Amino acid sequence: MYVCILNQAGETLLHRNMKTNPESFLKVIAPYRDGIVVAVECMFPWYWLADLCADEGSPFVLGHALSMKAIHGGQAKNDQIDSRKIAVLLRGGMLPQAYVYPAERRATRALRRRRMHLAHTRGELLAHVQNTNSQYNLPAIGKKIAYKATRDGVAERFADPAVPNSIAVDLALIGYYDALLRDVELTILTTAKQHDANTLYLLQTVPGIGKILSLVLLYDIHQSDRFPRVQEFASSCRLVKCAKESNGKRAGTSGSKIGHAHLQWAFSEAAV
Repeated sequence: MYVCILNQAGETLLHRNMKTNPESFLKVIAPYRDGIVVAVECMFPWYWLADLCADEGSPFVLGHALSMKAIHGGQAKNDQIDSRKIAVLLRGGMLPQAYVYPAERRATRALRRRRMHLAHTRGELLAHVQNTNSQYNLPAIGKKIAYKATRDGVAERFADPAVPNSIAVDLALIGYYDALLRDVELTILTTAKQHDANTLYLLQTVPGIGKILSLVLLYDIHQSDRFPRVQEFASSCRLVKCAKESNGKRAGTSGSKIGHAHLQWAFSEAAV
């Protein structure tokens, strides 16, 4: 990783490539520890640096990667250029910040998001069974095959001997994903009750919000008071569109990729 340290006048005091481990980082910044602020882009490996700064009592700022790309632009891009631009944006008060999610909940949030991937894969298998039934122009199955008790005889509906084998594979995988999802959901729910049982209970009292949606809201919002206004919270959840306006005239919307896709899905499902 590249480390760039500027003084108050904007002059570069340090610009160095180093190994990504705590010992190397602390050794490099040791002469500049007084008044230092650490800023990084919100990419995958920022966890260890955020935890290190928390342990050392150093201020840590997490930059929103997509917003930073929209601001600094530039034709040339490498680690050296990026590190200096991050330092300049931070010094000028122009660094768009992301939320530093607390370490004690990161693993459970990641498992909850992994559960979503498993649920999507299971849904694709169910859709393949239904689509195959329509492809061969057979009557509707007539029962909800999402439940194990209603899957008997589904594969035998097809005359071609190869098709029942394909459907049997789908049904076997669906059964396997059922067991995986059950175990994962139990683990997440048990941990969530230890983290914040009261908030989890209150979320489930809202009409339209059940077990899964309450877990999404609990772990992806975390603290609603980190947003100074309701409008900013709604914008972060992609519940409103950003207007493009010039000279009093609107020219459509923008920013469809900015914001939290998981919360957008959760609120959309709850609203329905």
